Amino acid sequence: MSTFSQKPHSNLIYNFEILLGSFVTAIGFNAFLNPNDIASGGVAGISVIIKHLLNIEPAITQWALNIPLFFLGLFVLGKLYGLRTVVGSFFLPLFIYFTKNVPPLTTNPLLASIYGGLVVGIGLGLVFKGNASTGGLSIIASIINKYTGFSMGKCQMLTDAFVVISASLVFTPDKVLYALISIFVTSKAIDLVQLGFTSSKVAFVVSDKSDDISKIILRNLDRGLTKLSGQGGYTEEKRTVLMVVMEQSEITRFKNLVETIDPTAFIIISNTHEVLGKGFNLHKQI
Repeated sequence: MSTFSQKPHSNLIYNFEILLGSFVTAIGFNAFLNPNDIASGGVAGISVIIKHLLNIEPAITQWALNIPLFFLGLFVLGKLYGLRTVVGSFFLPLFIYFTKNVPPLTTNPLLASIYGGLVVGIGLGLVFKGNASTGGLSIIASIINKYTGFSMGKCQMLTDAFVVISASLVFTPDKVLYALISIFVTSKAIDLVQLGFTSSKVAFVVSDKSDDISKIILRNLDRGLTKLSGQGGYTEEKRTVLMVVMEQSEITRFKNLVETIDPTAFIIISNTHEVLGKGFNLHKQI
């Protein structure tokens, strides 16, 4: 659902996240990446290369590239996509321009790549939470995805690879390696913002005593559960699979409860993020 079709109070929250995220991204770019010649993908990375070669302000380069790409996305991908990329096409370069005099916080390229990637990732994560896009080369990635069927992850990787390869022709090899570190840290920071700092656990239990296990979980763990229909791959027997979502602190107690009923029960426990519903986070009102 587009940011522009939300309820008024939701629009306000989303717009705040978008503008704050753009500002944070600009600070990360100007305080860490740009002064250390770290071209960590996207139009921002291209602007670092252009500045090194022609001494043109990165914001000018970003506008010069983003605006035509915005209209290309509008034409190829439709009006809705165009609305979602207007922030990345205009406001992000605007913040980069107004914060261009922010002094570098470090001249150590390794620290710059790590902390620059972290700050930029936090900013981009906020923009994405605001249901917007950074525009730029993500538009090219979306077009490649539309016409080739490649996943968005692969398409984004192709566009980032183009920037990194271009940087390798201009900067020293170590600067390229620092850029790769920054790209990695940025992706992790985006996930952190979008998925949250805490993770819950989801457990799947396969047992012949699933009814007894479900009763003890409902009674002693005070967690709901879902019964899924399964079938043994070898025996072809019908089985009930219990799915339980819980907090990290409840794992040991959960395993002990299951073991008291069926010590041979097959249990799978894995991480899960952003669990919404009763007992966890509330759904966002949109």
